Amino acid sequence: MTVRHSILAILAVGPCYGYQLRSEFDRRTGSTWPLNVGQIYTTLERLERDRLVQRGETDAEGHLYWEITGDGRAAVAEWLADPVAPARGVRDELAVKIAIASTLPGVDAGALVSTQRSATERRLAELGSARFDGVPGGPEERAWMLLHDGLVIDAEGELRWLDRCADVIATTPVAPLPLSTTRPRRGRPAKTLDPAAGAATSALAPAAP
Repeated sequence: MTVRHSILAILAVGPCYGYQLRSEFDRRTGSTWPLNVGQIYTTLERLERDRLVQRGETDAEGHLYWEITGDGRAAVAEWLADPVAPARGVRDELAVKIAIASTLPGVDAGALVSTQRSATERRLAELGSARFDGVPGGPEERAWMLLHDGLVIDAEGELRWLDRCADVIATTPVAPLPLSTTRPRRGRPAKTLDPAAGAATSALAPAAP
């Protein structure tokens, strides 16, 4: 939903045409999230369908300007006021990759972690040498700094987590995980019996607090 609401938020500043929206999004996100024009127009059409934007005037050069509606402004206000909820479950590709690798026969999960750590260190070094190349002291530099610092902190946190992964893999050697002999029902996760509750629960369900 980030692109959708970001486009709405930009339109709340004033009417824009497609390429202009892409440029504004790029300016306001420090060029960290490249968008193609096709994605912009697809999003605009969906916003129009939902009555959050409407088509405005076309200039002499043929640019169609899009305008935000009252419902669109309300959606922007709600987006800005609400905290971002975490994704349900683990959706991080790296975390899933390492978890799966650690259960496979013939796979050196420790080497995988080491390779990833080197890549993350290189990314962190590149971030450390990055410099804002626009006009200093303005809103664009502040937006760049906020996003850049977030990327640095994410990379630093990833390194700490990878160190933890390496430690767990090295200190808890276990046999690979074989395929389960339990045949789950079609379209449903395998069920396990909770002795304390005396009822079947999903093997993927989170434990009760």
